[in-house]
Amino acid sequence: MIFKKNTKWTISQRWVMAIMGMLGVTMAYVMRGCLSITITQMVKPNRENATNYKGNESLNYCPMPNIKINQQNNISDKDYSDRFDWDQETQGLILSAFYYGYIITHIPGGLLSQKFGGKHTMGLGILSTAIFTLFTPMVARMGAKYLIILRFVEGLGEGTTFPALCTLLAQWAPPNEKGKLSTLVFAGAQLGSIFANSISGLIIYYIPGGWSNVFYFFGVLSMIWFVFWCAFVYNDPLSHPFISEDERNYLLQTMGSIERKKDLMPTPWKPILTSWSVWALIIVESGHDWGGYTIISDLPKYMNDVLHFSVNQNALLSSIPFIAQWITSILSSILADWTIQKQYMSVTNVRKVYAAIGTVGPGLGVMFASFVGCDKVMATFFFAIGMALMGFCYPSIRVNALDLSPNYSATIMALVNGIGCLSGMATPYIAGILTPNKTILEWRLVFWIMMGVMVSSTLVYSVFGSGELQPWDDLELYKNKNENESNEPQIKDQYKKNSFEDDSTLKRRI
Repeated sequence: MIFKKNTKWTISQRWVMAIMGMLGVTMAYVMRGCLSITITQMVKPNRENATNYKGNESLNYCPMPNIKINQQNNISDKDYSDRFDWDQETQGLILSAFYYGYIITHIPGGLLSQKFGGKHTMGLGILSTAIFTLFTPMVARMGAKYLIILRFVEGLGEGTTFPALCTLLAQWAPPNEKGKLSTLVFAGAQLGSIFANSISGLIIYYIPGGWSNVFYFFGVLSMIWFVFWCAFVYNDPLSHPFISEDERNYLLQTMGSIERKKDLMPTPWKPILTSWSVWALIIVESGHDWGGYTIISDLPKYMNDVLHFSVNQNALLSSIPFIAQWITSILSSILADWTIQKQYMSVTNVRKVYAAIGTVGPGLGVMFASFVGCDKVMATFFFAIGMALMGFCYPSIRVNALDLSPNYSATIMALVNGIGCLSGMATPYIAGILTPNKTILEWRLVFWIMMGVMVSSTLVYSVFGSGELQPWDDLELYKNKNENESNEPQIKDQYKKNSFEDDSTLKRRI
């Protein structure tokens, strides 16, 4: 990250971009994810089954610690007057509302970042999300439907994040560092989930004022990030005023061209939308997201509603799986780059093998967690193992758009992440419908569905996925090639005609 030039130490600006991008993704995931644990403290507990919970050691209900029940069989040891009467289905709608807005701005975000660069496309999106995060406590007190609308609008702002980052990485990540830089950037997703769970729980537990402080803290922190983002990040190396000549020349030599193509030809929608490689990536990303969003949105609820962790225990233990995922994503990216550099495996095979580990593994992990019943330690262990294996997706399907088309990676990422986030719209709502009584058996069905989706999507990717540069990445060359191929029969006919005329002329002359 820091290298010596003559007698001066110079900071590598591509690593500055990667670190700031990672922090940006962290802020994005913190603001979308903090509601998942905070909502457990925003709603009144539904304890009409309190007598069933108490002392019941079956796999249906886990015993609740320190229960105090009054004559009406309600828990009365705490004042819940500051909480909301939202049932499981309403909570699922609130948690999923973000993704309805999130999906809408993916393609516009990709097109804007291709035309104007990723810096401001991403920065302004995170800034708008931060502002709406600050308004969350006030809007929540107005009612559930207003909070659903607010979360929808938050999603609109954050939908530009990944397309913009793909545009930046296409300009800053050399081939031999693509896996490391991309994984570092996208590892912010795990860090965001870690901080959303751990810090939210600690704020609620220790700071007077309760859950409202969570949204104020993360909203202000994201606005501070925006200031530094604007100051230190640039769209490409040629426009960067502080980059060293050594680094600029290195990027020029390794990447061929480091200037963002501001006047790209129109996006080749037909080749993209008819590409088996693109659709395989969309499908496997959708499967991955189904599992990822299930864990992000619902793991704190599972820990709270089923295993009955306290808010401070939930904050720590819900973070452990994401810590494991973050560590694995970094290590697996280093291994992936090394494997490709040594030519032990092709890029395509690396992407497919890592994708299989990163999608099948988490499905198995959550299934084992549901079968250990009320054993809190083993459940946390299997959740952690499953999420650790999901880290293998980051040097595979997360960077695959850059393999297929650096020039149009933002558009591909917009399609992939946008369609994939349909899972984020579905999973919280489905989990809310399927778990009205908050039992392990109900949640096991949720996890069976998750595993089925992830495994089937991996099978599709293993057959049709690719890590090779697609011919339509250089659209002008691609069009010329297609025109030549389409004109080839005419050229042959003309050649035959000319040959026939030449033969007739020759015969007449004879």
